Amino acid sequence: MTLFADDRDRTHFLELLEESVERYRLRLHAYALMDNHYHLLVQTPDANLSRAMQWLNLSYAAWFNTRHQRTGPVFQRPYKAAPVENGAWAYELSLYVHLDPLRIESLGLSRSKRKAAGLGLAQPPSPEEVQRRRQRLREYAWSSYRYYAGYAEAPSWLFTEELYRRTGPRSNDAAAAYRRAMQVRLRQGAAAPKLETLRDGLAVGGAAFARRMRQAGRSAGRRRGIAGKRALRSRVTIQTVIRAVEKVKGERWNSFKDRYGDLGLALAMWAARGFTGLTLKDIGAALGGLDYAAVSVAVRRLESRARADEALAAQQQTLRQLLNVEMSP
Repeated sequence: MTLFADDRDRTHFLELLEESVERYRLRLHAYALMDNHYHLLVQTPDANLSRAMQWLNLSYAAWFNTRHQRTGPVFQRPYKAAPVENGAWAYELSLYVHLDPLRIESLGLSRSKRKAAGLGLAQPPSPEEVQRRRQRLREYAWSSYRYYAGYAEAPSWLFTEELYRRTGPRSNDAAAAYRRAMQVRLRQGAAAPKLETLRDGLAVGGAAFARRMRQAGRSAGRRRGIAGKRALRSRVTIQTVIRAVEKVKGERWNSFKDRYGDLGLALAMWAARGFTGLTLKDIGAALGGLDYAAVSVAVRRLESRARADEALAAQQQTLRQLLNVEMSP
């Protein structure tokens, strides 16, 4: 069954995906849309994955059937969730997701060739093949790779900052580092076999973690909410964020929130966006009556600056520790 008949279908799905991020307080780290399936790499701090996916799929199916004048199910089977053990696995998984547009025979990355290459049985691709693959990824408009690779500005509803942190402690240009990581995988010809587990709906992580997830699945039925090994944490309030920013800066909120050129307000917006569960509109209202667009721009600029500013990145890390919301190492 074709999920996306044309670019209008794909555009509308991304519009619904954006709304689901806001509606269900998801953290969307990566995505890729193909003709008959899609991949999402998400965190669900509110343990509501099942509800979020149900809303997304049903909303899209109703729209798709109306537009194409058809009836019947659009999705032939329920979604499959693959729990991810930690942030390092999430980074590797994002590269796998972004490789999906290349998984066709004409580019030498069919399923059978992926397995062979992952086992070290395939010949390395020629420089011309690697170049074709790079061009394909760069031009593909329906995944988040272009944003991570620095070819386009990421939308506010895509959480790039966490995966960018995984590019390396000495990486001043996270986009360039991400491109280099992808280049390595393009030259190898495929993702490692362990990432094939995503296709089969298994846990992504170490063997012990996979066993725990299978045991949990047998005892509790289908896992519906949490994609990770950590227990669900309570979401912090905007007041808690403000107090944490005050500690990081060593000043009272009222002394710096309106100071020209000060990054304290932007730090609060960044932390609120990631850890309170509030929408951008709600964050703006809570932090001085700013509109949605202003908050979005401020957060993107802060994240971009932090990739080259070690002091600012250190402040972000301190905020994560104070709020106790960091991802697994």
